[in-house]
Amino acid sequence: MKYLIGNATVVTVDQERRIITEGAVATENDRIVDIGKTEALKSRYPDFEFIDAGHHIIMPGLVNAHVHLTQALIKGCADDVELMDFLQFRVWKLMGNYSPQEAAISTELCALEMIKSGTTTFAETLLARHYGLDELTRIIIASGMRGILAKSVMDLPSYASRDNIMDPGMIEEGEECLRIAGEWKDKSENAGDGRIQIWLGPRPVGSITEKMLGKVAEMARRKEMGIAIHFCEVREDVNLIRKTYNMEPGEFMEKVGILTGRTLLAHAIWLSQDDMNRIGKNKSTVVHCPASNAKLASGICPVPELLQSGVNVALGTDAGTCDNGYDMFDAMKLAAIMNKARTLSPVAVPAETCVEMATINGAKALGMEKEIGSLEIGKKADLILINCNNARIAPNINPISSIVYSVNGSDVDNVMIDGQWIVRKNIITTMDEEKIIHNARKAIYNILARTSVSNKPGWPVF
Repeated sequence: MKYLIGNATVVTVDQERRIITEGAVATENDRIVDIGKTEALKSRYPDFEFIDAGHHIIMPGLVNAHVHLTQALIKGCADDVELMDFLQFRVWKLMGNYSPQEAAISTELCALEMIKSGTTTFAETLLARHYGLDELTRIIIASGMRGILAKSVMDLPSYASRDNIMDPGMIEEGEECLRIAGEWKDKSENAGDGRIQIWLGPRPVGSITEKMLGKVAEMARRKEMGIAIHFCEVREDVNLIRKTYNMEPGEFMEKVGILTGRTLLAHAIWLSQDDMNRIGKNKSTVVHCPASNAKLASGICPVPELLQSGVNVALGTDAGTCDNGYDMFDAMKLAAIMNKARTLSPVAVPAETCVEMATINGAKALGMEKEIGSLEIGKKADLILINCNNARIAPNINPISSIVYSVNGSDVDNVMIDGQWIVRKNIITTMDEEKIIHNARKAIYNILARTSVSNKPGWPVF
C-alpha cells in the first residue's frame, strides 16, 4: 500500500504549522513517509499510486475528544427542554431501556457519521454494561477508527443536587463498574492493531461519591488507564462540591487524584482562575463542546483564559441528543465564534487555534501526539481530504479560514486511517451505510413506542 496524494493544499499542523500549496503526502503501509511539493515527490516515488487531489485540502484526521456513541440513535428526541427534563425524562429513560442491539445500532450510526465527516479518532465517555461492551468494541474495530472507550463508574443514582432521578436501567453499582472496566481493559486494550484503548468514565460529582472517585484514580494509576469525566458543566456542579466538600472543584478533583496528564475534563464551563491553574499544573485536558453547551444553555467554556493558563484544550461534539450530530467542522466554527461573542473580541479564539483543538490538541489529550494529530514523516497515516470545489467554500484563498468557517463534514470525500482508505470517493469501505441507516430508522420507533417518549414537533402533524 503505497500512495502519493498530490496537487492539494496540505495543512500539516506540524511544529512549524506549514501549509504547502501544490502539495503532496506519501504514505506506505500505515505511515507517512514524505510530505512536500507534488512534483518533487512524484519524481521521488515513481512506484507509488498517484491520487490527484486537485481542489482539495489534505489535513490530519480529526480527533473528537468527547463523544457519546449510544446517543446517536436518539437525535431529535430531547430538543428544547430544560436540562433536568432532558436527562430524567428523555435521555436516561431512553438509554435505560436500550437493548444491546439498539446500543449497537446507535454505535454503528455514530461511527458512520464521524468517519464520513472526517473524524478518525474519538473518546467515548460513558458506556454502561447493559449496552453490550464486547459488541460495541467489535463495531469500532471493524469500522477502522481509533477509539477511547470509557466504562461508566457511579455509585449514586443522582445528578448534581437532584437525588434519585436516574432511570433504573441506568443505575450500576460502583465496585461492579470497576471490576467490569478492569476485565474489559485486560481483554480489549490495543485491539484492532492498537486502535482501541479502555479508560474509566466516572460520572459527575452528584452521581459518584468521593470514596469511589478515589478508587477510580487509584485504578487508573495501577492499570495505566485514562479518565474521562464531565466537569463543571452546570453551576449546580460547582455549588454541590462547595457545599458537600467545602472546596473549589479543581481543588477537590486534585485531592481525590482525578487530575492527571491522562484526564479529559468535558465542558469545564464554570471555572475559577484557581481551577484553571490546577488543571494546567496537573496537565489535564479540557474538552470544549460548544454546541452542547449552547443548546442546553449550560454556558460557554472560557477557552482563551484556559489557554492563557497553560491548559491543553481539545474539542468535542458531545452527543446526538445535545448536538444533533457529530460533525467536528461545526464544532470548530462554534468554538471560534462563541468566545468572540462572550469576550466581545473578534480575536479571542482564532481559526488556527480551532484547527489545533480539533487535531494536535486532541491527540495530546489522548496521549497520542507522537502518532497522530499532525501530518509529519513517521506518524500514522491518518488523514482526510476536503473537496473545496463548491460554491460554499470557493474561492478558498485562506485554507484555515475555509476549514473553520466554510467547510462542513459533507465536504470530506476521502478518509485514510492507518494507511487504509476507510472512505474513498465518498464511499465508506468498512461499513454498510444503507443498512445502518435503515436499522436506525426502524430501531428508534421501537424504543419510542416502548418508553412512550414523545418525539413530535410543537406544530400539528397531519
